[in-house]
Amino acid sequence: MTILTFTIILLLGAYLAGLAGSLTGLGGGVVIIPLLTLVFHVDIRYAIGAALVASIATSSGSASAYVKEGITNIRLGMFLEIATTAGAVAGAILAVYTPVNIVAILFGVMLIFSAAMTLRKKPEGELETGSPLSYRLKLNSSYPTKDGIVSYKLKNIGGGFSIMTIAGVLSGLLGIGSGALKVLAMDSAMRVPFRVSTTTSNFMVGVTAAASAVVYLQRGYIDPGIAFPVIIGVLAGAFTGSKILMKINVKWLKLIFSVAITAIAINMIYNGFHHKF
Repeated sequence: MTILTFTIILLLGAYLAGLAGSLTGLGGGVVIIPLLTLVFHVDIRYAIGAALVASIATSSGSASAYVKEGITNIRLGMFLEIATTAGAVAGAILAVYTPVNIVAILFGVMLIFSAAMTLRKKPEGELETGSPLSYRLKLNSSYPTKDGIVSYKLKNIGGGFSIMTIAGVLSGLLGIGSGALKVLAMDSAMRVPFRVSTTTSNFMVGVTAAASAVVYLQRGYIDPGIAFPVIIGVLAGAFTGSKILMKINVKWLKLIFSVAITAIAINMIYNGFHHKF
């Protein structure tokens, strides 16, 4: 395969990864890493490095729009970034010394968990009173809707912070945004409204990925020849996804996508157990 053919296929694959990731909320890393490792047989550490750089680009590009609209809870995002950034650095260091097949198996397990979290029923209703810590840290906020401004209160701040630390470790170790764990922390544990949790998670992804990417860059695991086409493709796919999100049935899309990444996850786990990476 020539370099030009490799670049074109990678661009198309990254575009589809960005499109699927933006429509399902899981991010492009859950597709781009299996694409690089299973199809192109790229070392999983280089695949993770490319996915992290792409995460920085997509988060930086899309998060600003949500911040301008007033949906993102910046104070909550910066507070939780303490946990995810510390975890991401630890995870990136662990990844350097962890056998490749173990990383592949963990990645597969995380994909299955992400698929399950995508299909789960979201908690309904908002809290009338928040936890004392949410008031002390001024994390309660509001967001605009078509019916006006909606205020919300948060609970279980400590539990959400702990889950975010684990999400950061997995992000650094596996090169994905760990969106499923972040949603679990904010939606289920802290009871952040869905629109706020997804936009705040998107705001956080870039910072978490940047902390991990520094370690991968120092170790030489970010190859410009791989990372550059991935960034362009994922950015284009994410932009397209944001335009068509309101015009399609996301429920069925998430079902199909969850089945697909579960199949990919089983393949990753199988190859990991048989040391095929």
